[in-house]
Amino acid sequence: MVSKNQIKTITGLQQKKYRKEHKMFIAEGVKVVEELLNSHFELHQLFTTQNDFNAIPQSKRVEVTDAELKKISALTTQNTCLAVFLMPDENEVLPTGGLIVALDEVRDPGNLGTIIRMCDWFGVTHLVCSKGCVDVYNPKVVQATMGSISRVNVVYTDLEEYLKNTSLPVYGTFMDGENIYTQQLPENGIVVFGNEANGISATIEQTVTDKIAIPRFGAIQKTESLNVATATAIILSEFRRSFSGK
Repeated sequence: MVSKNQIKTITGLQQKKYRKEHKMFIAEGVKVVEELLNSHFELHQLFTTQNDFNAIPQSKRVEVTDAELKKISALTTQNTCLAVFLMPDENEVLPTGGLIVALDEVRDPGNLGTIIRMCDWFGVTHLVCSKGCVDVYNPKVVQATMGSISRVNVVYTDLEEYLKNTSLPVYGTFMDGENIYTQQLPENGIVVFGNEANGISATIEQTVTDKIAIPRFGAIQKTESLNVATATAIILSEFRRSFSGK
């Protein structure tokens, strides 16, 4: 059974200010919950409509009805379980090596979640976000990561200062950039992706050392741009292919 206070607290976690206040976030669905249970995240409470997750102590596991789960779910189509996890302390250590993805004001939760998943797929363990990016613990972000949030280190910082002070090459995605398929791409570097509507901002553009682009191959070529998560997948694939082929 879910109490009224629990409903109020859990539904409040759909908002950033209450996540920060309670230092907790929610995850839904068996796949995502299992991934987080097997990670560094600490479980606070698990609510399930099934006779599952029996390894979880009874003090942290609550069996609920479909109707009760619906009251606390952030999903339009609810799943069979919802877990509340404790937010770890904010990581302020910025990465200095390897292949790093940086995001400039990416606001859509689905995009950020998918980008985290792409980073996980291509072995990118560090994602640096500007302070204007959507919160990584937004329920829609967590859901879109499909558990990859447990394997990719996400840090929020003053992106301009970070890029100004790095010794790594900084690649930026621009429509007038160099064809990525003709470039010799390094193993170590930072790849910046911009806002969904406006792309990379003028201040961040000044820190970019190498402008790259994904060429269009259509005959008419009227498509203005690619979705930022789609572009991330293509470019990370090319970085990995380029280096592994050396």
